[in-house]
Amino acid sequence: MPPAARISLSAGLLVLLMAAVNATTAPSIQPSLERAEVLAGLAGVGLMLVAVLWTRAVPKAPEAVALEGDQSFWLVDGLPDPVRLELAWGSQLLLTATSAATMLVYWDGKVLMRRGLICSSPFKPGAICERSTEQGQLISLVKTALYPGRTEFDSVLPDLPAVMVQPLEARGWVVLGGWSERCFSRSDERWFSGWCERLRMTLVQADESSLLTETDPHPG
Repeated sequence: MPPAARISLSAGLLVLLMAAVNATTAPSIQPSLERAEVLAGLAGVGLMLVAVLWTRAVPKAPEAVALEGDQSFWLVDGLPDPVRLELAWGSQLLLTATSAATMLVYWDGKVLMRRGLICSSPFKPGAICERSTEQGQLISLVKTALYPGRTEFDSVLPDLPAVMVQPLEARGWVVLGGWSERCFSRSDERWFSGWCERLRMTLVQADESSLLTETDPHPG
């Protein structure tokens, strides 16, 4: 609760307490006293209501989760320079400008990149990734604890509190994991989707130019 809300709540409780003491110690109950007690009660309740609304208006920020993983930047061997450059600057932007902790790019059955906190578990797309492809749009899990299928992202990084999945048409996905619940804003989602579309075009152009060669699938 913010300090100002605590002051308002304390003031409201104090007003109610003083009104109760005044009513119990009065030698007789007069109409004027009754009116004063009603007004004091309304004032106390009003101050407490202000404290509650103040707290809701300034909610407590979710705390970052202590995620386990190795801080690293892994790229699969054999990627052409345009793809490497796109992956490098795009992942750097998203990992520094948002609350992302980890990022994975999966294309044509193999992992092209892992960056941020990473693990060595092979990535296996599941139902949530498939649904994002079917819908053709980003899926944002603001609180993964509410989704039974969240375990498919444990191979990206175990126990991620928030995840965004963007399909690369029907050929892959980009997965972005956050440090805390509800850590990604609407602006983050738009930036993420926009960059993923740029990445998809780069990969398609490289593939059409026969620049995207066979690569070593380890560790994806």
